[in-house]
Amino acid sequence: MISTYLKPLAEVDAARADHLTFLAGLEEAGYSVTAGRIDPPTGGIILLDVDTEAEAHALIAEDPYVKQGLAAYTATGWHPARGALAGYQRIRKES
Repeated sequence: MISTYLKPLAEVDAARADHLTFLAGLEEAGYSVTAGRIDPPTGGIILLDVDTEAEAHALIAEDPYVKQGLAAYTATGWHPARGALAGYQRIRKES
């Protein structure tokens, strides 16, 4: 998921602690592989381990940035073929 901030950075940063707590929950549940802010800070990237775009959108709808109208996300599918994530193994249990 690639986000674009919709409000000034100061407003986004005011909600950052809640956003980071949300990300920690995704990590704990095994949905987030990695995440980080784009440089310059105009948005961010969250690499999710999900099966469908719909699942990604459902998860991201709970992000405080989305709920507060601070960011919008675009889903981009990706399958790592080389590098550090080429052999990535899902860590969450299938439901």
